[in-house]
Amino acid sequence: MVTDFHTPTGVRAQTSPADETEFRLYAVRRGTWTLRYDRAVLPVREGQFMIHRAGGLAGFDADPRTAGRTIGIPIAEIGGYHGDALVARPATAPEVRLLLAHASLLHDTVTNLRGVGLSAARNALIELARGVVRQYIDDTEPALLPALARAARELADHRLTDHDLTPGLLARELHVSVRTLSRAFAATGETTAGYIRRRRLEEARRALTAGYPVSDVAARWQFADSSHFIRAFRKRYDQIPTQYVSTREDV
Repeated sequence: MVTDFHTPTGVRAQTSPADETEFRLYAVRRGTWTLRYDRAVLPVREGQFMIHRAGGLAGFDADPRTAGRTIGIPIAEIGGYHGDALVARPATAPEVRLLLAHASLLHDTVTNLRGVGLSAARNALIELARGVVRQYIDDTEPALLPALARAARELADHRLTDHDLTPGLLARELHVSVRTLSRAFAATGETTAGYIRRRRLEEARRALTAGYPVSDVAARWQFADSSHFIRAFRKRYDQIPTQYVSTREDV
């Protein structure tokens, strides 16, 4: 079970008794989701996650504009789960990033999956959930490469203005080798460095549209200087930044 939730307004709800043999992960992207158990109340805030047995949850409260995801898997499928502490932690561990990235892939593609593809997606979800419980990533498993590429893209998107953003940094953050990360990106038809460069240029183009000067845009999106930015922009968009801005003004 993979469930996304979005609450435009505040929500307070009771839940039906859940199966103690099910493992649940709760992750919050925005807002706060407060889980009410028989013996504790636990707020899971933006950027946090919590894992626990499904049993014992009496209800939950969600702040307005809260968004997140719940993943439920039979405990037997992941080889057992003995954790009992109700603790919310930052969702920055590599194994958590990969599980959530795979869940996003499922959200985008599940309606098109059939037979072998659906089974492979399910097996990858179980393997990644096992990794969260045991705090490891099996970077030799080919089935996990799409989730790895997705997690790396999401991480890169949050760090596009970071001077230190490189394929090496992404690999370290995700606890894999640069070679493994390169293999993950190879299936997308784009290199890791190529993805970073493309996304920076896309964001730079948006900034130009918003009226920011070329020099400021070049600096913010980590181009060495204005000349380097102009060359990169022309190579991708077949025009220099000032021509692009002029074209937009004429529209």
